[in-house]
Amino acid sequence: MALSRQALGFLTFVIIVGVLGGGMYYRLRSDADETDSGGSTEDAAAALPESAQQQFATDVPQPVVGAEVVQDTLWITVSAAGQAEAIRRTAINSQVDGIVKEILVRENRGVAEGGLLLQVDTTEYGLALSRARADHVSAQARYEEMIFFDDEITDPAVRAERARLSRARSGLAQAEVALEEATLNFEQTSVTAPFPGRVADLRVVEGQYVGPGTELMTVVDLDPIKVEVQVLEKEIGYLTEGRRATVTFAAFPGETFSGRVSTINPLVDPEFRTARVTLLLSNPGGRIKPGMYARVSLDAQSFPDRILVPRSAILEKDRREMLFVFEDGRAKWRYVTTGRVGDELIEILPNDETSMVEPGEIVLVDNHFYIQHDASVQLVESIEGGSLGGIR
Repeated sequence: MALSRQALGFLTFVIIVGVLGGGMYYRLRSDADETDSGGSTEDAAAALPESAQQQFATDVPQPVVGAEVVQDTLWITVSAAGQAEAIRRTAINSQVDGIVKEILVRENRGVAEGGLLLQVDTTEYGLALSRARADHVSAQARYEEMIFFDDEITDPAVRAERARLSRARSGLAQAEVALEEATLNFEQTSVTAPFPGRVADLRVVEGQYVGPGTELMTVVDLDPIKVEVQVLEKEIGYLTEGRRATVTFAAFPGETFSGRVSTINPLVDPEFRTARVTLLLSNPGGRIKPGMYARVSLDAQSFPDRILVPRSAILEKDRREMLFVFEDGRAKWRYVTTGRVGDELIEILPNDETSMVEPGEIVLVDNHFYIQHDASVQLVESIEGGSLGGIR
């Protein structure tokens, strides 16, 4: 049966589309094959950055940081938290009433012992002192009149009794007390520092009226400065006065301060099961301020003559502890047996089933986590800086 013109045209269209589609598929397939066969692994690696190319090249030395094995004392430390406190601190209060005439210091200003801090107006106290002196002179004159002929009395007991009575009748005894009181009040208008230190919490201004007991300011002694920490009762027995302490402050990240254990409170807090330990730190510039938060590491137990490596040198392989030793430009791994652990160092113990390291050998402590045994390595001072030739 003859096809209609419509059917013949549709069939022709389908054939043309099929031919064109097949040609495009063949062309795309050929390009993909050329890429797979013509583009080698070497070409792909060449397109990578230089740092990545070095990872492909196994002969390129891997930069690592090393540290020397030492034979020294291992310190086991006790850690605690606390805060800085002034070694001496006192509030300065007014002893008299009056108007603040002059303030001679400001906050954080250093003062010497006996140095003048503040002056209260002396007008009234000066007049009172002058009046007391005049009254004393008058009373002294009356007293001398009363005992003018007492030298003729031969009995010493009688002379002493007459002198006592004359002091009372003349008012000399009361005048002496009044003079002492007026002198003291006048002197107390000048407020002085009780010890060397720095001024804090200045609370008054010039022209302000103050009365007895009004708090004027605080004087603190900051050198040395003390740090008080609470140590668990189970660790107190390891500490003794004079032991070294390493202190860090949140205010000075990355900086450490050295101190000594000054006192250990013999009383344990029954609620928290801790005892207060006080440290003293040199603080000549007054950088450490009272109230600063501190983290403290206290030397507790010591184990002399130990083989020590940095804790960062120890790795784990097949659930066994090991480290890398630098030998002739190569990283050689050794299984080791570890002992006691300090803050930064760890003890290496002899064991028939593992290897040992010797003082003076170099162990790898950084950038050594993924290297293989006998890998080519190069010592650098730091991975970040990449400078060569140093050992940290």
